[in-house]
Amino acid sequence: MQTVSDITQLREIRRQWKVENKSIAFVPTMGNLHQGHLKLVKEAKKHADIVVVSIFVNPLQFGAEEDLDAYPRTIEDDKNALNELGVNLLFMPKAEDIYSRGLEQQTFVEVPGLSYMICGASRPGHFRGVATIVCKLFNMVQPNNAFFGEKDFQQLQVIKAMVTDLSMNLSIHGVPTERESDGLAMSSRNNYLNTEQRAIAPALYKTIQAMKSDIQSGRRDFSVLCAAYKTELAKSGIKPDYIDIRSSVSLLQPSHEDTVLVILAAGFLGKTRLIDNIQVSI
Repeated sequence: MQTVSDITQLREIRRQWKVENKSIAFVPTMGNLHQGHLKLVKEAKKHADIVVVSIFVNPLQFGAEEDLDAYPRTIEDDKNALNELGVNLLFMPKAEDIYSRGLEQQTFVEVPGLSYMICGASRPGHFRGVATIVCKLFNMVQPNNAFFGEKDFQQLQVIKAMVTDLSMNLSIHGVPTERESDGLAMSSRNNYLNTEQRAIAPALYKTIQAMKSDIQSGRRDFSVLCAAYKTELAKSGIKPDYIDIRSSVSLLQPSHEDTVLVILAAGFLGKTRLIDNIQVSI
């Protein structure tokens, strides 16, 4: 596995792959890799000749009170895991190269509408930071396919919209959420949980599973349902951020024409923010 931090070197390697007519699959990450990330890599290997993974903790998507400095970094373990899976190239750019004029002067990409609701309402500017870095990485790597986890469902929709709106020539693939044995969605931020919090954390998934069962049983009073389960989530020890039911296609409030919905939820255990979602056909 090659490890590259220089953008010019990456482009030289990419040019050679193009000469050789190699197809490229790309998995962008912020590192601290877990089985959810590795699942993306395994899926990427099925779709291309070359697999590129990036590790870059993106300061542009962190808010003022969020955990940029504390975000877990496990570079050597990450390298070993990627090497074992046969990744061809690991791209680890430096922040000063990615944002050469500084964050305040950076040109940004923003997907209107989708970026402002749900998680975007709780974390203003977050999806602008995500869309900007993903766009930049796509321009550098120039992949044919890119892979993202469905745990970050809204992020996936934002990226799909960006690719469509900017006429990018690549396919975006969503990969189902990888879970712990008790149902907790795998996340790098799970490392922040202490033993007591970790025991409580699966309640988020259990809550949205129960909501799914109610909807499949015929419940359509979605606002009442969300309010009731928000109360239940709080009783479990998780401080709710939001619980919402949306169209899985548009992320707008469901209409009578929607046949697949998504239940999206987020909550806090101490300072750790957990997110999850589950889709339901009606």
